[in-house]
Amino acid sequence: MEWTGARYADTPTVEVRRRIEAAPRRVWELVTDIGLMPRLSDELQSVRWLGEATGPAVGARFAGHSRHEAFGSWETTSYVVECAAPRVFAWAVSDPRHPSAVWRFTLDARDDGTTDLTQWMRLGPGRSGLSAAIERMPEKEQKIVFVRLREFERNMGATLDALKTLAEEAAL
Repeated sequence: MEWTGARYADTPTVEVRRRIEAAPRRVWELVTDIGLMPRLSDELQSVRWLGEATGPAVGARFAGHSRHEAFGSWETTSYVVECAAPRVFAWAVSDPRHPSAVWRFTLDARDDGTTDLTQWMRLGPGRSGLSAAIERMPEKEQKIVFVRLREFERNMGATLDALKTLAEEAAL
């Protein structure tokens, strides 16, 4: 990730992509299994569907509990905002109309039966834990945003690598 000088209000994004030697349906099963995600993340500790939801569908809600050395522990409610099997699964954090972040997995089927999997996220425009850090040190906002985006990029890469391993093991 290169320095962009982005501020939180710019709603900066980060994206990571991997080629997976498995069919999109198999990859879809993994990326929409929210219970799997804490096993693949250092930050996300647990996830559970809320209300009547038992799986991914637009409007479904889930709660996630996270922990970070610098930010402590927190819980958020996320709302599925896109769900088109086996192509896109996206959710907005906290408020679907004014989210603190939006996360998306996009699966692109290739002619050879493999899948290009992309994980993308956008900060803001709603408040998040990063907002408090920026308010405490407004002169460091661009650095705070850059460091967090770089951290997301690294963690997303690790998640995609783990998903790739799981999908390809199942494809054998």
